[in-house]
Amino acid sequence: MNAIAKVIVGPKNIGFLLLNNFTLISFSSAIEPLRLANHALKEKIYTWSTFSEKGETVLSSDGININVDFSINSEVALNKIDLLIVCGGLEIEKNYSKSIARFLRNVDSKEISLGAICTGSRILAMANLLNGYSCSVHWDGLSTLSNLFPNINVRRNLFTIDRDRFTSSGGIAPFDMMLKIIRDRYDLTVSSAVAEQFISDRIRRGDDEQRIPLKHLIGSLSVQLMSAVQLMEANIREPINQTDLAAYMGLSTRQLQRLFKQYLSCSPSRYYLQLRLQRAKNLLQQTSLSILEVTAESGFISVSHFSKSYKIYFGYPPSIERK
Repeated sequence: MNAIAKVIVGPKNIGFLLLNNFTLISFSSAIEPLRLANHALKEKIYTWSTFSEKGETVLSSDGININVDFSINSEVALNKIDLLIVCGGLEIEKNYSKSIARFLRNVDSKEISLGAICTGSRILAMANLLNGYSCSVHWDGLSTLSNLFPNINVRRNLFTIDRDRFTSSGGIAPFDMMLKIIRDRYDLTVSSAVAEQFISDRIRRGDDEQRIPLKHLIGSLSVQLMSAVQLMEANIREPINQTDLAAYMGLSTRQLQRLFKQYLSCSPSRYYLQLRLQRAKNLLQQTSLSILEVTAESGFISVSHFSKSYKIYFGYPPSIERK
């Protein structure tokens, strides 16, 4: 074994259940880190295989057909995996079937971990395999999953690993979840080597929240609110006070407050603070700016005020973020 290996934990033989219209980039983002980890270790530590309901080719959301290794009826194939990930995508509810549910429950009964990427968590939820767990899902399916399955703690995180459940939001977030799996088995050297091969300058964490477009949260219900938030986002370094912001929008301060309370369940000042703290977090993670410089770039007048606000919001001080 390579000298950088440490105590072996976590899955290393992974199966992927491909559903019709699955998101190809999310699937690729999950597999490629495993391939590059093997390359970095100079040993085939990670293996993967693909499943479909009938063992036939599966059409991805961008129209590319993918051949699979096994049908869900292959019991022998299950002996070769320790984690099965459901790969979701478009119109996810149409991919649920009794045979898929039976298969997933069978996998669970064999003490094989279960996971999902993109919208795949919806399938696990429909099969009653996420009750009592925390999970992640693509932001487009977040509110639906929360409303339909109150026994599941649906999080806005990029990915969530809760005991034997490995769930990730969409896009390239599965890449970050796989780096976490690799890092838990080996030291940072391997996951960093994989990230470098992807030209990725930052390894995102599971508690990083996926950015949910404001228009998804409120639709087209309030053009004024959208405009107010855009002004906030354009003025992070020198925040606009609430009176001036309301005046720009042609509103009274009270009307502006009601607008934020109605659609975002918080005050304008609270929302503005969240934007500035998120900007600060990004700067701490992605740049070499000092904490003093980050304080100024995110619109705080003193390091002490910034540090206190950061700790209250994120649960730890900015110095820990930088480390």
